[in-house]
Amino acid sequence: MTAVTGPALAPPRATRSGQLAGTGTLLRLALRRDRVMLPVWVAVVTVAIVNSADAITTFYGTAAERAGLARSMAANGSLRALYGPVFSDSVGGLTAWRMVGYGGIFAAVMSLIVVVRHTREEEETGRQEMLSSAVVGRRAPLTSALLTALGANALIALLVTLGLTGAGLPAGGSLALGLAVAGQGLCFAGLAAVAAQLTESARAAKGLAGAALGLAFVLRAAGDAATADGSSPLTWSSPIGWAENVRALANERLPVLLLLYAAAALTAAVAYVLAGRRDIGASFLPARPGAPAAPAHLAGPYGLAWRLQRGTLLGWVLGFAVAGAVFGGITDGVADLVGDNENTRRMIERMGGRQGVTDSFLAGMTGMLGMVVALYAVGAVLRLRGEETGERAEPVLAAAVGRLRWAASHLVIAFAGTAVVLLAGGLGMGLAYGITAGDVGGRLPSVLGAALAQVPAAWTLAALALLLFGAVPRASALAWAAAGSSLAIGWLGPAFRLPRWALDLSPFGHLPKLPGGEATAAPYLWLLALTAVLTAAGLAAFRRRDLG
Repeated sequence: MTAVTGPALAPPRATRSGQLAGTGTLLRLALRRDRVMLPVWVAVVTVAIVNSADAITTFYGTAAERAGLARSMAANGSLRALYGPVFSDSVGGLTAWRMVGYGGIFAAVMSLIVVVRHTREEEETGRQEMLSSAVVGRRAPLTSALLTALGANALIALLVTLGLTGAGLPAGGSLALGLAVAGQGLCFAGLAAVAAQLTESARAAKGLAGAALGLAFVLRAAGDAATADGSSPLTWSSPIGWAENVRALANERLPVLLLLYAAAALTAAVAYVLAGRRDIGASFLPARPGAPAAPAHLAGPYGLAWRLQRGTLLGWVLGFAVAGAVFGGITDGVADLVGDNENTRRMIERMGGRQGVTDSFLAGMTGMLGMVVALYAVGAVLRLRGEETGERAEPVLAAAVGRLRWAASHLVIAFAGTAVVLLAGGLGMGLAYGITAGDVGGRLPSVLGAALAQVPAAWTLAALALLLFGAVPRASALAWAAAGSSLAIGWLGPAFRLPRWALDLSPFGHLPKLPGGEATAAPYLWLLALTAVLTAAGLAAFRRRDLG
């Protein structure tokens, strides 16, 4: 009998009300499942935006200092590619310049995670089929997922508006900024909904939506690098560029908001049409048939782990190479940008040490790369949990493969991959900085070494994820909280002027500030020892507990 690929034929069309039956129940279930994750996302985005207004006031307190910052940004294409153009040198205008893009990216990531989690992931695990056996309409899961994302983004818009208005900024401009950030989140919620209909797995859906987000950022960055007023066609081809051109807290262009919300509505409508044309579990992009015989390297767990994780690793390597090149390209102009502003200089020194503005900036950026790569390390380790809950680990362990060997196969990818990703970021940053400074041979080694110096701290968080997986698998998601907290401490800690003990809660807070700082072996040895202890404890716990 010949197998049929592609989406299965949908059953006869139901009434509109019948297709949405059970939406309220699924919405309450989604909100209950996300009762911790969503408030954290909303709080992080809101606090980051509102705090930026306070930081601008603190570090650029006079009109002359703000005007100087705006002139420096207008003259530097690399900085425009990173942050976008400045449309006003007021506190509000600089707040919008600093956060409309990055706040929107955070809202977009939150939204795509939420939508895929409550659509394709539910189908992949089989829970949706069980729920659909009750009175649940065909489009109810998609509707509840989109409503959850809509509620979270609406709350971000409301809190940003209230927070900035409370900080003394104009209410109309604050509302425009909040709506621009929320609009980006809803755009990518719709794109994630479409991706969930097209692909057969939650991982592929997140990857497709994430790739769209990355493309939107690249298009915006390329357009803004070419023009200083956001008028490039490349900028206007990106939702992030649309949000930027709202010009919140400057000379607002409120009709541009319609582009964001029209795109969100259009992508949601496409997802609704696709959802009605396939069966539960089916996809419009069928799985690629495998080779008649598996290659030799798949005969063992290490080859299988590499096959499962190589795509994710490649994406992180490419992303870090590009990010490193961007940071390296702007490094040579940081001293001119800071100028005589002592407040900004002190903030950079809190991030990267007191070894000069340029070295402090490099230390801060390599530290940021390290804190971000910890997310990769945690995700690579928790792939073990995904294989277990997806019931794919048991067939492997039923063969001549022990638990420790199977776990070690993924740990090798996680630990080695972390070093490779940071190597790519360090090479990109060092080469770009060396080229702009005219001294590749002198600048590359120090920057590359500073990037690789972050590896032990990222490994510590990966080992913590393994311990949670082995000892309390239901709480494995707490590893994401640990990695996210480290990133938040490193990103917001200098601006909030957190005390030393708070910064030391992150393993990255114990590393020396390189390049330029004094490197000692003690913190690295302590972190490596802690990593070894956590890894051993995690493996021992996994060996003793029941599978699944």
